[in-house]
Amino acid sequence: MADQPKHPTKHASYLPEEKVSEKPFYDTPMLDELESGPWPSFVTGLKRLAKRNDMMVDLLGQLEHSYKTRLGYWKGGTVSVFQYGGGIIPRFSEVGDMFPASREFHTLRVQPPAGNHYTTDMLRQLSNSWNKYGSGLIAFHGQTGNIMFIGTTTKNTQPFFDEVNEYGFDLGGAGPCVRTGMSCVGAARCEQSCANEQKLHRLLVNNFLDDMHRPALPYKFKFKVSGCPNDCMNSIQRADFSVIGTWRDDMKVDQAEVKNFIDSKSRQYVIDNVVSRCPTNALSLDDDDKLHVDNRNCVRCMHCINVMTKALSPGDDKGVTVLIGGKRTLKIGDTMGTVIIPFKKLEKDSDYEELKELAENTIDFWAENGLEHERCGEMIERIGLVNYLEGVGMEVDPNMIASPRTSSYVRMDTWDEEAAKWEQRKAAG
Repeated sequence: MADQPKHPTKHASYLPEEKVSEKPFYDTPMLDELESGPWPSFVTGLKRLAKRNDMMVDLLGQLEHSYKTRLGYWKGGTVSVFQYGGGIIPRFSEVGDMFPASREFHTLRVQPPAGNHYTTDMLRQLSNSWNKYGSGLIAFHGQTGNIMFIGTTTKNTQPFFDEVNEYGFDLGGAGPCVRTGMSCVGAARCEQSCANEQKLHRLLVNNFLDDMHRPALPYKFKFKVSGCPNDCMNSIQRADFSVIGTWRDDMKVDQAEVKNFIDSKSRQYVIDNVVSRCPTNALSLDDDDKLHVDNRNCVRCMHCINVMTKALSPGDDKGVTVLIGGKRTLKIGDTMGTVIIPFKKLEKDSDYEELKELAENTIDFWAENGLEHERCGEMIERIGLVNYLEGVGMEVDPNMIASPRTSSYVRMDTWDEEAAKWEQRKAAG
């Protein structure tokens, strides 16, 4: 049958016949409805786990109960492991008498390897530990980047942590603290990489481990590292401290590959899908099928490079852009990161130390000036970018303007003096 999966026992729809868990399943007509669509359902995965775990049997019962009443029944609390203040999301059920096996359903956040590089042995080891101490439910990965081990009791949090810590894993952040960093796979597999993503990830996270494990900040603070302007980590919209690889010389163009691409796709295809889609009209195609790039107006959106990967590639003068203040909805809505360092070379150890120092100064300034439950970007919005820059010891740069192409006016008083200062800094750097 064409509808049958090639490996049924490995497919998302697989349910084992044997039931090891002792509790009988609850009637779950509303959850069952979620399995009726054409796509794999999370409900099937929960039922598969429930075949061998009483905790998951009661979880399904509570979830069905929530669907019926349209209410949530989880409340927080305090759960931790020895010497740590964060890393665990406590979940206690308000209907624990009805569903006693899922009365406690805590989540442990565990830091992934930089770039999410796993071996199959490593994944099996983590899964075996969680099957021993928890529900078996794992999410790769949460929005902050952690491996989410979902569903265990207070009693089992410490032995699970001790076991995974013994073979090299640590808890991530949860609460008002520095959160687990994220980095893309980067140079290990991606030809667009412009930075050493894994080194940056480890440098920033390792330097702030104490702030991660012992929450003492106004709210959460996230590091994310993307190796190129594609920003696969969504760092510009998710990270308080975003590092994005980029380049400042000309984009490299292989005209022979441009011609090959045109021959395979057609000239009209390139005009419609590459040239006309450049947001700043920085591309042009001449009559000889040569592609020209107005590099001064290129904003590194990566669209043309993504479409014509063999023909176009980043330049050779590579470095990073640093942005501060990206976040999702809270006090002032979604915000994108603000450019703080337009371009920085990362070649020497001292370059990395300077980046680490900026992160330290930012967190220290935010910890001192941020309000409770206020992200770093919200603090900057409240006090002004200039005050933040002064607080961390940075000079104002014209490239920090939020919307350079839509700004309706610009102040001209003291323009000459400020322009001269900026030229001096530029020459010195």
